[in-house]
Amino acid sequence: MTQQDTYAQAGVNIQEGNKATQLMKSAIRATYGPEVLSDTGSFGGLYAAHALQAMESPVLVASTDGVGTKTKVAARLNRWDSIGQDLVNHCINDILVQGARPLFFLDYVASSRLDAEKIATIVGGVAAACKSAGCALLGGETAEMPGVYEPGEIDLVGTVVGVVERASILDGSRIQQGDVILTLPSSGLHTNGFSLARQVLNDLDWTQPHPDLGESIGDALLAVHRCYFNPVNHLHEQGIDLRGLAHITGGGVTDNLPRILPENATAVIERGTWTEPPIFRLIQQLGEIEDEEMFHVFNMGLGMLIILPAAQLEQALTLEPELRPVGEITSGERSVAVKGQA
Repeated sequence: MTQQDTYAQAGVNIQEGNKATQLMKSAIRATYGPEVLSDTGSFGGLYAAHALQAMESPVLVASTDGVGTKTKVAARLNRWDSIGQDLVNHCINDILVQGARPLFFLDYVASSRLDAEKIATIVGGVAAACKSAGCALLGGETAEMPGVYEPGEIDLVGTVVGVVERASILDGSRIQQGDVILTLPSSGLHTNGFSLARQVLNDLDWTQPHPDLGESIGDALLAVHRCYFNPVNHLHEQGIDLRGLAHITGGGVTDNLPRILPENATAVIERGTWTEPPIFRLIQQLGEIEDEEMFHVFNMGLGMLIILPAAQLEQALTLEPELRPVGEITSGERSVAVKGQA
């Protein structure tokens, strides 16, 4: 018996890992621009930072995140083409709220047993989202860890590194009373709240069209986490004074929006001013969940919240017609108040 056979009996298949690498190479290389100086398989990714020399005071912005238990939805439906896109878009949105544009991305995919086709499909989604955002997939890790992960489980994590001019960093400090709050809508749950959603919806058929959704539960749950870089960047380039951005992820509206508010600012959200994806109503009704908890767990259709001066509202709506005004900033303690009915 060879050493390779012995290792395979212990649960690690080197050949399957090599196959996965070969299958994903072309997708990864498609994200490369002239800044990428290394190839797949290098110990470390090389990224030429000469473009930063043209900036006055470049600041690197980095973020790491995962897709949580959305991987369990993908496993139940055996659909792996979208969670890689979810991962990249989530991470890009997280640095976008500070005004950064992405430079490169690193991914980590782990399982108890490598399935080359499955891993290549996931990383293909990562690469597709990176390419769409003009971001290089610079490197990553594919790990086979029997005994750490349960059979059939996948863990997916990513890190993005971006850059912003120091003078252009967004931190919410300029938000003031009278500013308006707008949203770029979400496509659904994005990458948060899936533990609760799966518990509530577990006994239903996820494959057939549901009358309350106009699509299957599986399709609604796997809707790709939107990337907001292009519309937000468009607003910025056209002179809109972006005073604050909040990406609504774990902790929902309740926890995320206050992260950018000054101490003396209350954000008042008027429910009914935007369209809430029907998957939220289904979860709330079947789970008998209070409104307060829904807004603390889910984005409720508010994917990215944008705060800007009221005087620029009409201009912003003209530039990005998808925007919806959903509230305003008032005086008071740092908090969020959700009013009205859906």
